[in-house]
Amino acid sequence: MTSVEANKNGPAQTLLDKAPWTDEQGIGMKVYHAVSIAIEIMVLYVKMTLTWIYCIYQFFVPPEPKSVKDEVIMITGAGHGMGREMAMRFGRLGGIIVCVDINAAGNQETVDIIKRDKGRAFRFECDVTNRNAVIALKDKISREVGDVTMLINNAGIMPCKPLSTTSEEAIRGAFEVNIIAHFWLLQTFLPSMMEKNHGHIVAMSSMAGVVGLRNLVPYCATKFAVRGMMEALHEELREDKKDYSGIKMTIICPFIVDTGLCKHPKIKFPSLLKILSPQEAADNIVDAVRRNYYEITIPSSLYYINMICRAMPRAVPLYLKDFLDSGLEAQ
Repeated sequence: MTSVEANKNGPAQTLLDKAPWTDEQGIGMKVYHAVSIAIEIMVLYVKMTLTWIYCIYQFFVPPEPKSVKDEVIMITGAGHGMGREMAMRFGRLGGIIVCVDINAAGNQETVDIIKRDKGRAFRFECDVTNRNAVIALKDKISREVGDVTMLINNAGIMPCKPLSTTSEEAIRGAFEVNIIAHFWLLQTFLPSMMEKNHGHIVAMSSMAGVVGLRNLVPYCATKFAVRGMMEALHEELREDKKDYSGIKMTIICPFIVDTGLCKHPKIKFPSLLKILSPQEAADNIVDAVRRNYYEITIPSSLYYINMICRAMPRAVPLYLKDFLDSGLEAQ
């Protein structure tokens, strides 16, 4: 083996001259990049560790609830159930409540209740699945009340049948109300929040948006979609060059709430997983929003149970699910 390598395009060059350890500039750059990556990893580790510590601290010492006084709080589906209960509670806290529902009679009842409690409330009827109607609603609210600073996407429907017997109309309706309407509302009301770097978006998902359940295939799909939409929107705002840190988000994942949508609930252990009243659910939601929590389950224990189960092999948590044997029977 010769120590000289022929070069057809120029003079001969020894293999020793081409050895990587003789390339001083290359060695310097490699060392620089290696040190830079090492420092970045160390900084990342410190940030993650400190954030862990801070999160543990907040678990035991929750942040103080923020004031919602004079915030313009728009709640869809405000004519009954959790929507009404949230509207009443935010009204007592000094918020300016914009009640939106397709049911004019129920919506007016909510407004009357808030006003009897010396609160401020306005009534608007709108089909939130109609994009043009939502745009017109925004213009009307801006003129009569002011810019919405807190949007609570609460309206929803729940077809409860096996997928094979669920009609096309029911499936399309669930997606239109439970998720597509969110896009029209966000595209319409989010820009003013972005201009001011101030606002709060609350989205009603469900434990059916965390765990798949029989007889609720379309409903689960819409509620999983709500969580994905909110996570993606959060990242879109967080990674923007402008500062949108003043816009907060909260995802709500309740278990079964007695709002009239759940016709045939099945609970094996009521002491562990009880059916929630709209009042209990609303108390938890208002508290989570005021503390700027990103995501909560109701009850809160389900959040940690789900996190633990997700770390297990797929087949393992199914035994726990079968043991609890809770859900909804077909209507």
